Amino acid sequence: MRLRGPGGKGGLKLRPTSDRAREALFNILSLETLRGAMVLDLFAGTGALGLEALSRGASGAVFVDDSTLALSLIKKNIAQCGFSERTRVLRRDLLKGRFFLPFSELGGPFNLILLDPPYRQQICHRLLPELSAVGLVAPKGLVVCEEFQGEELPEEVPGLHLFDQRRYGDTGFWFYRPKLL
Repeated sequence: MRLRGPGGKGGLKLRPTSDRAREALFNILSLETLRGAMVLDLFAGTGALGLEALSRGASGAVFVDDSTLALSLIKKNIAQCGFSERTRVLRRDLLKGRFFLPFSELGGPFNLILLDPPYRQQICHRLLPELSAVGLVAPKGLVVCEEFQGEELPEEVPGLHLFDQRRYGDTGFWFYRPKLL
């Protein structure tokens, strides 16, 4: 389904994940990972990643962005896809630090967290440890960070370890799982 994008809306700086990279990402994620999963889509933009997860069997998704224009797009795309009953949309500044998202407000822990911040700003470096610290990642959950392919993300952060990395054009995906105790 064709989703609404930013078009020429003034001031909306979105870098939607390319169709090719999104397809590659979801081909990597198994149906087993997605079936019944609760998904957290951070820096959601148009909502394309979370909506793709829902279309492939996730049971619910929470979309988070700080832009009112992006949130409007996300809500329109959710309605267009018919997922209104299985989603929540929240406006939050994800750069405020550890308590940017009260855990109880989100409904986690999440089986799949999609982190797609603006490229080249070290945001994944800052947020990965916080996701684990506040208990947002389910014990067998997965965190996928999307970043510029030339960036280097850490192999280990408190509570998470890198187990795979893929590159598609300018896009890189880093896959993290919780560390086993």
